[in-house]
Amino acid sequence: MMKKTTHDPVDAFLCFALYSTSLSMTQHYKPMLEAIGVTYPQYLVLLVLWNQQGLGIKDIAARLHQDPGSITPLVKRLEAQGYVNRRRDAADERNVIVTLTPAGEALRAQGCDIRDSITAACGASDAELDALVASLLKLRARLEQ
Repeated sequence: MMKKTTHDPVDAFLCFALYSTSLSMTQHYKPMLEAIGVTYPQYLVLLVLWNQQGLGIKDIAARLHQDPGSITPLVKRLEAQGYVNRRRDAADERNVIVTLTPAGEALRAQGCDIRDSITAACGASDAELDALVASLLKLRARLEQ
């Protein structure tokens, strides 16, 4: 592979390809998420909770590769909307446990519809998307080392 220089067009840079693709992806999500009243970061928290209930803020943050301080305001807004409950962990008062309310659980079906719409918008086969996700996760793991 030839070495990239700062004189190459911006499209030649991996960082820009990732950044611009992420922007495009979140723009596709935006109208669908607005319809259910959540932001993209809030949707990610819901995805984690739809997969496993009763997680602490630190666990949610770890799964989203975020700082717990950035997850707390998202969870507070989701709680204000009636989608989650927060409670102190009886075993460790420093830990806040988050669970879905019935309203938050009811959003799961719409969340699946959103995922299916995004998958269709990508115009790729399931195998292609699985391979892309695997490659991106591998890249993230290397960058986090």
